[in-house]
Amino acid sequence: MEPWQRLDDASPDDARALLRRCCGATAWVERMTALRPFGCRETLLASAREEWFGLRRADWLEAFSDHPKIGQRDSVSQRFTRTAHLSEREQSGVNSASDDVLAALAADNRAYEEKFGFIFIVCATGKSAEEMLQVLRARLPNQPDMEIRMAAEEQAKITELRLLGL
Repeated sequence: MEPWQRLDDASPDDARALLRRCCGATAWVERMTALRPFGCRETLLASAREEWFGLRRADWLEAFSDHPKIGQRDSVSQRFTRTAHLSEREQSGVNSASDDVLAALAADNRAYEEKFGFIFIVCATGKSAEEMLQVLRARLPNQPDMEIRMAAEEQAKITELRLLGL
C-alpha cells in the first residue's frame, strides 16, 4: 500500500500516530491529518513541505527535540521510543565510526547546541559519521537565522523520507 493510501485510509488517531513518526511537530501532525485525503504521492509530499514551512519557529524546535543527537547511542531506544528504529537506521553511518570521530561529534554537538539553542539536525541517511561531522562543522559558523532555516530544510528531508517509508 502506498504511504498516501495508508494515511488516507487510517482513522484520524491512526493517521496522527503515523504522521507523528515522520515529524515531531504537533501542529504539523494536526494540519496534515486535517488535509487528508491526499489522493497521491505528489500531493502528500507537497502538502508535507508546505505545512512544514508554514509553521512557527517553536514548532520547528518541537520537531527537532524529537530527534536524538547525531552519534548519540546511549538511551536512544528509551528516550525516543516512537522513532528510535528510524533514527538508528538513518544514523547507521555512526556504527562504524572511530572513537575519535564519535568524541568529535559529541563535542561539536555540544558547541552547536550552546550556540543555536537546539540540536544539530541533518538528514543523515546515507552519510558516514565523518560526513556528518564535516556538515556539522561547516554549519557551526552560521548566523542563527540562517541556521534555523538550514535545520528546517534538513527536517523537511527527513520527514519526506519517513513519509515515503510508511
